Amino acid sequence: MGAGHDTVAAEVVRRARERGDDALVVDVLALLPYGLGSALRHFYRGSVRYAPWIYATVYRLFLRPGPGRRPSGTPLARLAGRRLRELAERTDADVVVPVFHLGAQLTGHLRARGLLPVPSVVLVIDFAVHRQWLHPGNDHCLCLTDDAAREVRESTGGSAEACGPVVAPEFFADAPGAAGWRRLFDRAGPGRPPVVLSAGAWGVAAHPAATVRLLADHGFLPVVLCGGNERLRRALSGSSGVLALGWVTDMPGLLHAARALVDNAAGQTAVQALAAGLPVVGHRPLPGHGADGVRRMAALGVSEVAADDAALLAALRRLTAPGPARRERIAAGHALFREDAVARVTDLAAAARARG
Repeated sequence: MGAGHDTVAAEVVRRARERGDDALVVDVLALLPYGLGSALRHFYRGSVRYAPWIYATVYRLFLRPGPGRRPSGTPLARLAGRRLRELAERTDADVVVPVFHLGAQLTGHLRARGLLPVPSVVLVIDFAVHRQWLHPGNDHCLCLTDDAAREVRESTGGSAEACGPVVAPEFFADAPGAAGWRRLFDRAGPGRPPVVLSAGAWGVAAHPAATVRLLADHGFLPVVLCGGNERLRRALSGSSGVLALGWVTDMPGLLHAARALVDNAAGQTAVQALAAGLPVVGHRPLPGHGADGVRRMAALGVSEVAADDAALLAALRRLTAPGPARRERIAAGHALFREDAVARVTDLAAAARARG
């Protein structure tokens, strides 16, 4: 769903191959029969983009953390069980690493029933761990934070620890492409601090035109990541003092050249910004796990939440200017990043084989 899960999976593969191992990315939705995976993706994208109240309802019923019995994703996930087992056997896999919650439901179900002979290590990539990430059958969970790992242990009774976000190394060092982005920003808005507005891979945001106009009217250069939403890019490109971008391939360079990120989902763009030393402000978050994640990031002290326009402007003025507020926020974001998740996956898989 979206590009965040794919980005994490690709980085896991890169690190594994760098260590001399092999790895294969599999889309769990593609393993579902009868075209169900494609239908799910279209439903999710359509509801988030055009009817967010529908997704908010789905989240409340299926995903929201908390006690009480609610529907599970396991019955759907288990439809992909045969194909995953065949794939693990054919590739002689040593470990399966879900980076999407439906995959975690699938591997947990299979492991609990002895149908998957290799360990499953779930890489939980959300700040707010919703209930569909949680299945007691999985061998281990690697989480973004200590708080998230504790929640997983308390909910499942299983093993969990924090490893921090999984981000490509290009985001941590000043990227070669940053100079080009700075020249582009200077041409588009001379003297205006460039502020990136992320709408995700699908270009989904609440009232983006209003936010863009607010920032432009108060001395910032809004740089909008419209993803694959060409309609949004065209609509915003007609506004003066705005830079509306389609799909961006040089995210490290762009983030290193900007001064802040306005985020609505607490997803992969947000953690990439933290790695690049870019302050993050949550504003008008997407419903469900987006809103929960934005609040959780702020509670950790790695970002801020702007509840209204005045708060957004105040936060951006403080965080785009050189000074202690900016330095402290950047330092807090960098502190999230810990050990190599792939190294832990390898260690955990070896320990599981030794026990079994």
